[in-house]
Amino acid sequence: MSIGMDAATPDTQSKSPMVGVFWMLITGVCFVAVTALVKTLGDRVPAAESAFLRYVLGLVFLIPMIRPILRERLTRRQVKLFAFRGVAHTLGVILWFYAMTRIPIAEVTAMNYLSPVYVTIGAALVLGEKLAARRITAIVVALLGALIILRPGFREVSPGHIAMLGTAVFFAMGYLTAKILSDEVSPTVVVGMLSITVTIGLAPFAAAVWVTPTMWDLATLFAVACFATAGHYTMTLAFAAAPITVTQPVTFLQLVWAVLLGWLVFDEAPDLWVILGGVLIIGAISFMTWREAMAKRRQTTPSIVSTNKA
Repeated sequence: MSIGMDAATPDTQSKSPMVGVFWMLITGVCFVAVTALVKTLGDRVPAAESAFLRYVLGLVFLIPMIRPILRERLTRRQVKLFAFRGVAHTLGVILWFYAMTRIPIAEVTAMNYLSPVYVTIGAALVLGEKLAARRITAIVVALLGALIILRPGFREVSPGHIAMLGTAVFFAMGYLTAKILSDEVSPTVVVGMLSITVTIGLAPFAAAVWVTPTMWDLATLFAVACFATAGHYTMTLAFAAAPITVTQPVTFLQLVWAVLLGWLVFDEAPDLWVILGGVLIIGAISFMTWREAMAKRRQTTPSIVSTNKA
């Protein structure tokens, strides 16, 4: 996709921090639109069925991926990994749809940021990555942010909050599996197989609670699929256009949009504790991302210097 038609080279067009920030802003708007649309459904359609219909209707976007998936000769191990990721993501999606009907949009958005924290912990436990002091500090701060949002003992922790904690865990499991698979197969296959396995995984859950949806419900869920697909695509464009240290802090605006949307559209009064907890979580993730980028830069600098000397 071309960003512009001026005389700049493709490299300078694709490596612009401002372009990356722009695409990440669009990503935030898309993902908040997803939460808003799901919120409008309420509990008219059960969570499992809503999730299933969202993925079924989104299969139209899978058509360009069919040929690459069929060409890929997956090993038995890779099939098992895809199946595991599908199960984890299926459970995470059901819990996320359920949480959207139980707690405010701002709280769902803030707690969703816990996934990268769990990914970091999982990477240390499963992939053997080192937990440096900066990572441990960021994890502690992020978990403190989650406690501020939940405030156990000071208010009732609802099933929606428990669902979001589970959502973050299951999504983190899916992300870790995707990391392993992304080193072995193409991104197209990784994305396509996720849609296929999750659709299959959601089917029995949806059948168990099936309620005939209205045409309006189907249109809303198709819009959810469109915005979710667009959000993942623009996020990819953002990562390609600028370093993650530039684009990561922009994701904080998703919480801002969610608070405003909940307040203006769904009559959900802004909760300063939720905002504070969300800021701590996002700040911890942004710090961890920045420190990782700096560490990688220091590792690559010596090789650049030696090349110049040669």
